[in-house]
Parts: sequence; structure tokens; C-alpha cells
Amino acid sequence: MKLKKTPPDDTFQIRCSKLGHQIYFSYCRKENFGLPCMKTMNCWFRYFNVEEYLRAELTPEEFNQVFQTPPKSRVQSLMELIDKAQRQKKKQNE
Repeated sequence: MKLKKTPPDDTFQIRCSKLGHQIYFSYCRKENFGLPCMKTMNCWFRYFNVEEYLRAELTPEEFNQVFQTPPKSRVQSLMELIDKAQRQKKKQNE
């Protein structure tokens, strides 16, 4: 079976393992501050040629940033959020 080259429209939804409910591809495509969710290829490969589509839509740098860079650990992400909150609070108090 040959896969389609374009994503399904917003009448088609799949279950998002990250959010736990049904979502459209258009959401996955922009979920990460305008970039795709890092799980997009894993979730959508059954429905269309998602890698080919994303390689055509993204710059090589964006593609590598999302899909080639190892994800941060939860502890690292939490530490960065705490640091950001502390900097914002300090900035507000100045």
C-alpha cells in the first residue's frame, strides 16, 4: 500500500499519547512553539509519508532541532523552568 504524500485534513483525528485525547495533524504540526511535536513522525507514519512531508516543510535546521536532537530529561526541563521563573521574579522585583 502506497502512503499519501499529504497529511489528512482536519476531519481526521488520532489519539495523542502525549495529551491523551484525539487531535488533528495540524495541531501536531505547530505544537512545539510553531514546530512539530517531537512525536509527530511516530504517531502519523501509518497515515501518510510524514517524514517526507516534514522534510519539505521545515528547514534542515528545524528538522534536526525537533527530530535529531535528544529530548531533555524531565529533571533538566524542570530545572530550566524553575530558573526561568526565578529570573522573571527577580526582574519584576527590580
